[in-house]
Amino acid sequence: GAIMNILRVVLDTNVIFEGLTQRKGVCGAIIDAWFEDLIQVNISNALAYEYSDVLSRKLSPARYIEAADTLDVLLSQSKYVTTNFRWRPSSPDPGDEFLIDCAMNANAVLITSNVRDFRLAQHSLGLAVLTPQIYLRLLLNE
Repeated sequence: GAIMNILRVVLDTNVIFEGLTQRKGVCGAIIDAWFEDLIQVNISNALAYEYSDVLSRKLSPARYIEAADTLDVLLSQSKYVTTNFRWRPSSPDPGDEFLIDCAMNANAVLITSNVRDFRLAQHSLGLAVLTPQIYLRLLLNE
């Protein structure tokens, strides 16, 4: 198969949430790499909306404002992907479909803490899926 470009990624909402709320962890390090423009994060409009939605539901209003400001900066340096083609259904969770569509259209690696949710897409579509821990290890070896 093609060599995977590990610098081109799509981040699951769980990575965004953890990265913005626990800056010292593995996901925080991935967010830092995004800030530093070391990785190219691909997003779609649906995904950007999903990120904001999850942050607004899980954080207090004050923390949400802070996280949303940070997210806006990050989204402004992301590559917007137009979903020309949809792969449906390739996950039991409709929220995951946005991620799969975005990653497949961007030819990117999906970074998620819930790898098993994407087993079907891995097998049927050849979607590249990595945990934040494994991804960070690969990134540090680059």
